[in-house]
Amino acid sequence: MTPSQETTVDATAAPAWTRRPQNLARAVTAELVQRIVRGIHPSGSPLPPEPVLCETFSVSRTVVREAVKVLQEKGLVQVRQGAGTTVTEPSNWDMLDELVLAATIAEDDSLAILDDLVVTRRLLESDMAHVAARQADAETVERLRVLVDRMDELVDDTAAYHEHDRAFHDTVMQASGNRIARGVVRSLESQVANTARYMGRTQRSLCVASNRGHRRIYERIAARDPAGAAEAMFTHITEAWLVRRKGSGKPTRLQR
Repeated sequence: MTPSQETTVDATAAPAWTRRPQNLARAVTAELVQRIVRGIHPSGSPLPPEPVLCETFSVSRTVVREAVKVLQEKGLVQVRQGAGTTVTEPSNWDMLDELVLAATIAEDDSLAILDDLVVTRRLLESDMAHVAARQADAETVERLRVLVDRMDELVDDTAAYHEHDRAFHDTVMQASGNRIARGVVRSLESQVANTARYMGRTQRSLCVASNRGHRRIYERIAARDPAGAAEAMFTHITEAWLVRRKGSGKPTRLQR
């Protein structure tokens, strides 16, 4: 379902909380984020007025106002004096926000959001690999070698393998010195790293194939080949995602 699709869900239905949350404003915010992303409160429509939201969630006006303020900060609503609160278009939403991204991924059966996430990660990490190949010191290159060799030994232990996988990519990013790009990638990865839709299948053969990609990246960085390192990173991230995505039956916007 997309935000533009109609839904028969009651917009004033009480939340399905098993117990009353300790932080009511945070819980109301999270629930409203999900309802907006699901299209229960469609873009361009007014958010229910304060008295209705207070009754729906059994909370005070103070809690509702705090939640609406946070929604505005996330770009999901626009508050106008005298005109009420209006749900904004998805193009205005803060897609780096944890709640917004998680809700959007959960509702996106096409996997298009994850495709976009991978494209963003691929662009940033390819550039960082390019820089890392120019300026990584001997200690960093040795750390990459040790990680790649260790991952060859961990292909039967997928949990440990993925932990070293993340360390490998983070080492490359740190070597680039680009703290902004690294921060964006780490933020995106932290929000999807444990979701089934992003991780896909996990098995020995996939770890083996993945580490061949890591080794190519390491070799190009060790050889001080910026263009080769960038290409190796681009190819690795692309192929790894296409393999994980395989079986969804959904068309992909991701280009090799």
